[in-house]
Amino acid sequence: MPKNRVILLSDCQAFYASVEKAAHPEYRDKPVAVGDPTRMNGIVLAACPLAKEKGVTTASRVGEALAKCPELIVIRPRMGTYIKVSLLISEIYRTYTDLVEPYSIDEQFLDVTGSLAYFGGSLQDMIHKIQHHVLLSTGVWTRVGIGSTKVMAKMATDNYAKKMKDGVYELSFDQLESTLWKLPVQDMFMVAARMTKNFWRMGIFTIGDIARMELPEFKQRMRTTMGKQSDIQAEYYWQTARGLDPSPVVTGMRHQIKSVGHGKALRWNLYTRHTDIEVVLLELVIEVCQRTRRYGYMGSVVSISVLETDGERSNAYERQMTLPEPTSLTHEVAAAAQKLFADNWSGLPVGRLAISLSNLSDDSVIQLTLFDDRIRAYNKERAIDQIKARYGSKALIRASSMLESGVALERAEQIGGHYK
Repeated sequence: MPKNRVILLSDCQAFYASVEKAAHPEYRDKPVAVGDPTRMNGIVLAACPLAKEKGVTTASRVGEALAKCPELIVIRPRMGTYIKVSLLISEIYRTYTDLVEPYSIDEQFLDVTGSLAYFGGSLQDMIHKIQHHVLLSTGVWTRVGIGSTKVMAKMATDNYAKKMKDGVYELSFDQLESTLWKLPVQDMFMVAARMTKNFWRMGIFTIGDIARMELPEFKQRMRTTMGKQSDIQAEYYWQTARGLDPSPVVTGMRHQIKSVGHGKALRWNLYTRHTDIEVVLLELVIEVCQRTRRYGYMGSVVSISVLETDGERSNAYERQMTLPEPTSLTHEVAAAAQKLFADNWSGLPVGRLAISLSNLSDDSVIQLTLFDDRIRAYNKERAIDQIKARYGSKALIRASSMLESGVALERAEQIGGHYK
């Protein structure tokens, strides 16, 4: 991508909490966090700046947050509302450029290269207009990183714009050595705790340590620490450290779906019996298959992810199975998922369970078998899908979901695991 591109990464400050404060003017000068106030062990999804000043952090426990800040107002999340506000913000961005690419519910890329001239040519003025437009329309303050590539804009936002008073920072190639390269390696985009430890073992402690290395040398270090299959990772991290990113800003989300999955965090002390765990397993399979059919796909690889714990011991694992034929039929996927779980469960209570279907293919052609009427099975499941789409996911529900161990009714009131 040419260096003269002007790309922004706009990030909404404490998005969920900001939406709630805008909806409750009486909380304007009070610390607010978003989480479930009835569950002290639940996590804080977002905290406003006032709450953060008092020590409340995102992902901390609600009980811990209230201990640090007794006056904290904890508001139950409303995911449907947050999605609507996010879509409204997208529409605002599109009045400034037609190249808007959502990155997450509260972050979006904007390529303003072609539209900058229409707003007087001053990038700072244009950004301030965008910030105040969003603020007046939604009550949400945005921080904006500027770069000539998407990865530069993202790192400008995460490492600098969020700390600036006006929420704006531009990161250019001629600044990298004096700014970004001085930061610890864990501050580089897409470097989490595990990768940080790998870099430390290689003697790499700053982003500049990667950027100043020649690519063949960096690849060799990666191979020594992480094996022969690490060349692609090495090239990605080396380019990121140098701010290189060939991907353009594309309108909307056009990425090919590679898998469809659902997961659920469970209260481990309630899921100690195989029969109770199988209820949740089936419910997750139903959701995965329904979404896969909605997208027009079938999958041939079934995967399960399990976290076992009794409060002291923990064991996490993932297992997968390749099916004889691609499918999105509930009974076929459920049989594979149940076998994977039965073959690998150690007997410890389960604290998290997830199912996914991958190696996707178009479902317009269905492989017939001698002993099962798969066409009839698909017609039945698609009829159920249509009923749920029209009347809601609770319109038709398996009898097993009415058991105490079932979570489908609870999930029907949620979006992404949180209340609508």
